[in-house]
Amino acid sequence: MLLDTYRHKGMRKGLVRLVHEKGIRDIKVLKALETVPRHFFFDKAFLEQAYQDKAFPIGEGQTISQPYTVAYQTELLEVELQDKVLEIGTGSGYQCSILLQLTPNVYTIEYNEVLFHKAQKQFQLMGLTPFTFLGDGSEGLPQHAPFTKILVTAGAPIIPKTLLRQLTLGGKLVIPVGDTGLQKMLRITRVGEDEFTKEEFDNFKFVPLLGKQGWK
Repeated sequence: MLLDTYRHKGMRKGLVRLVHEKGIRDIKVLKALETVPRHFFFDKAFLEQAYQDKAFPIGEGQTISQPYTVAYQTELLEVELQDKVLEIGTGSGYQCSILLQLTPNVYTIEYNEVLFHKAQKQFQLMGLTPFTFLGDGSEGLPQHAPFTKILVTAGAPIIPKTLLRQLTLGGKLVIPVGDTGLQKMLRITRVGEDEFTKEEFDNFKFVPLLGKQGWK
């Protein structure tokens, strides 16, 4: 049974205030952050950690991302209601749950089988219905392409060409690229058949993107 009490909601409001103070301005993103109960993704023993602006281990060498990072990536993605979004790296399912507040058309792929099944169970408990897949996210989902927006929630060594090819014209890819220690957040926009623009933003530290186009 998932409980979202007044106390939880109050803690969430406090978290949203903090994220807003750190520079997140998109009202839709802040509202999504306030709507999704982050403590649903935590064991009861760690409730206090759920509403701190910190990443937290979820097993299998992975983490649930820091709320500010989730908001930052989501804001850069500029999701509209009609968008078809691909998320690379389902993880705990928290980022996907945020995206689902912005559009119902979310496809999410997870590399790790344990986390995949755990996230699926979580979505069912919360009554959420993303399109979930187990596989190599660095290769995208060519059978369901094209996508208007693609979000990568793990640090990549390169910008995977396979993902660029799966964008619509005008579509955006938000991805952290760098070495395993530090990555630069990039936003790539497809402006022609073989033409892309690249914007650079802040530095972050993500878990590595695994797969053929990621870290082996």
